[in-house]
Amino acid sequence: METHSGCGGGKVRIADVDTPEISQPSCESELQRGVAARDRLLALLNEGPFQLVVSGRAVDRNGRKLRIVVRNGRSLGDQLVAEGLARTWDGKRRPWCD
Repeated sequence: METHSGCGGGKVRIADVDTPEISQPSCESELQRGVAARDRLLALLNEGPFQLVVSGRAVDRNGRKLRIVVRNGRSLGDQLVAEGLARTWDGKRRPWCD
């Protein structure tokens, strides 16, 4: 596990969670859930300093940096999961629509 204080620009994908799509949702429910997850993540990020941690692969197939966002030893992704706004990433995308 390697820690970085920043990513030097570029897109970052949070590596430990699966969140609903906003850009190409499959249904209105997915869009609403995605917006809620995005807004909550933004609020969490703005609460104070955090680290971007490499765990496993550093870059995905689309060239995005894969990082776990950590504050005080806890993944912010895990917090989103606990709040029902995301799922733990298990290597497969699953549908968010009922």
